[in-house]
Amino acid sequence: MGSGFKVVDVFAGPGGLAEGFSSFVANDGSSPFDIALSVEKEKSAFATLRLRAFSRKFETLPWDYYQFLADNRSREDLFGAYPEQWKAAIDETRMLELGSDEARAELDPILDRLSREGETVLIGGPPCQAYSLVGRARNKGNTEYVASDDHRHFLYKEYIRIIERLEPAAFVMENVKGMLSATVDGESMIDRIIADLRSIGGETDRYRLIPLVSHPDGGLRGNIIYAEKFGIPQKRHRVILMGVRADLVNGRENFPRLEAADRAVTVADVLGGMERLRSGLSRGGDDGDRWQAQVATAFSEAAGALQNQSEMGEVRNRLNAYRDEFLAVDKVLGRKGTHAAPIANNVIAAWLQDRNLEGLPNHETRGHMPSDLARYAFVATFAEVTGRTPKAKDFPPALAPDHKSWNSGKFADRFRVQLWEHPSTTITSHISKDGHYFIHPDPAQCRSLTVREAARLQTFPDNYFFEGNRTQQYVQVGNAVPPLLARQIAAVLWKILDDSALKPDKPAKEQVPVQ
Repeated sequence: MGSGFKVVDVFAGPGGLAEGFSSFVANDGSSPFDIALSVEKEKSAFATLRLRAFSRKFETLPWDYYQFLADNRSREDLFGAYPEQWKAAIDETRMLELGSDEARAELDPILDRLSREGETVLIGGPPCQAYSLVGRARNKGNTEYVASDDHRHFLYKEYIRIIERLEPAAFVMENVKGMLSATVDGESMIDRIIADLRSIGGETDRYRLIPLVSHPDGGLRGNIIYAEKFGIPQKRHRVILMGVRADLVNGRENFPRLEAADRAVTVADVLGGMERLRSGLSRGGDDGDRWQAQVATAFSEAAGALQNQSEMGEVRNRLNAYRDEFLAVDKVLGRKGTHAAPIANNVIAAWLQDRNLEGLPNHETRGHMPSDLARYAFVATFAEVTGRTPKAKDFPPALAPDHKSWNSGKFADRFRVQLWEHPSTTITSHISKDGHYFIHPDPAQCRSLTVREAARLQTFPDNYFFEGNRTQQYVQVGNAVPPLLARQIAAVLWKILDDSALKPDKPAKEQVPVQ
């Protein structure tokens, strides 16, 4: 075969798919997937995407990059010191809204050039809010919402338009599991999407849809990926459609699949060795002494709320013990990680860790209200004793939030702690709004997860820096594809393409200048 594939990443977010594909190394030591173009419209995610593109221009990350991560060097100084790599990153990335006339005018000449020069692969996931179960529930309560007028339902058509223009050897399309049940005007969206994929360019079955996992029931079951089965420390369930151009796999029926991990990777595996940090206080000023007093009070309040519940005796005792521990310490925990942290699982440690890091970037806790501190204390301690996160019915009345729907059953797990000995629940963009669904399992830290902790559960390497403010960073992490899962998908695709009767690289024609 030829020298490899140029990869086009659309709806790229912070670059989770591209990170996985670009990091895949074949048995012969080559890197067959080269990111040629990444497109994202959101400003902070795009800044993250471009910075990562810059970092990929080095075989070994330079000392200046680590100084930037340690906040000892500015972006301007970093990029100025490596103008060639910075220009290459600019050429590779575009901040554009896919589907717009502006985006098409700028991207189409680039797509045409890439198509002429050689074989390509298209990756990306059209925005999923319109398909997600939460988004649909929210829209259902809006009497003015008309599904057929929501352009997000149909951004997949721009993805298909790019396939028709680029004619890639293969594509990988990712979306939420809710896509399988989403309908517009009574029509199944997944049926419509698959029908459109199978009639690309007006041809029938121009692309073969190849499931990534084996399932005895067949159908779309083979396109549902349960990330925790493949060494990802997170229960993330997504639909991933992989298509290969039919002329490359004609006559073949048996294809490789994703291989399940030997065991689940847990929260403890990736977060257990990290430096302990305290939560912040969102009201009334924040300092160590005040936090110490506030958290001791929070644990006392949580223990007091259980006073008349005999079945909660052990939880109450632990809460009181933590309170005494807080009052006895001389040095209060900090809010920002100051050194890199070990990882228990050797396989994932090799992927996540970078021994040249002086500290972990994007690893600072956020502030919480005093009333929530007592709830976090109860939830984390309850889980420590029982091995499960409490439901609304387990909360003592004194700790229940003042919410009219609290006892309706809709908010049964409104406060959810991550469990040490299990993969985490799905990291979603909602983590940007509050930390109630993402409470740290260590009661002594009494807080929600940091951006870096969420990124580790998403398998972003520790040297992967997220731009923007903290809220924007959380959104980027929650919306991304786990890079380590993406690398496994790249490995499966490579086995298919490497074994196929792939034609030599197309002869290059007159190049269209990059706009």
